[in-house]
Amino acid sequence: MGPRPLRIKSAVTALLAALWLASPLAAQQQTDREREADLLQQLSEAQDPHAASMIEGELRTLWSRSGSAAIDLLYRRGQDALQAGKPEEAVEHFTAALDWDPDFAEAYVGRAQAYYMTNAVGPAIDDLREALVLNPNQWEALMGFAAVLEEVGLEEDALEVWHRVHDMHPQNPEALAAVTRLETQLQGQTL
Repeated sequence: MGPRPLRIKSAVTALLAALWLASPLAAQQQTDREREADLLQQLSEAQDPHAASMIEGELRTLWSRSGSAAIDLLYRRGQDALQAGKPEEAVEHFTAALDWDPDFAEAYVGRAQAYYMTNAVGPAIDDLREALVLNPNQWEALMGFAAVLEEVGLEEDALEVWHRVHDMHPQNPEALAAVTRLETQLQGQTL
């Protein structure tokens, strides 16, 4: 009868250790969500491009942290490969990051960019969709989605998405230009 209490004690100890280790992670995730909401509010109210750029940088930094140093390294390598004009290599790094953490929205955004650069539009759209499921506030994913919609001739749908980006990030010059261009183009079609 001696081994049974020891197993129960070990199970209780393991459960308490798991709760203790999960507590700081859960607290950090809550803090990150609160910080993200605050930054998104500031971004939507930014009065000039410089202020918006600073807030945008903070959001990118926040979103690019997966919680794992190894996954963050794979993500940075993917970003570096994109900047170096090596989209196939970027796909490999982002895919490796997603193999480890399939809930890392930024890796989907990066891989979508890489896929698009290699003319793999279908997989790019799939990754943009997944990124937006995980982070509906990721304006770069929205911008990519809007660009694809426009490219395939769905200008009204693209305009709707560009409006959403513009509402979130009014100082974004691409969103403003796209909204202006598409509104003008669509008004011309209705005459």
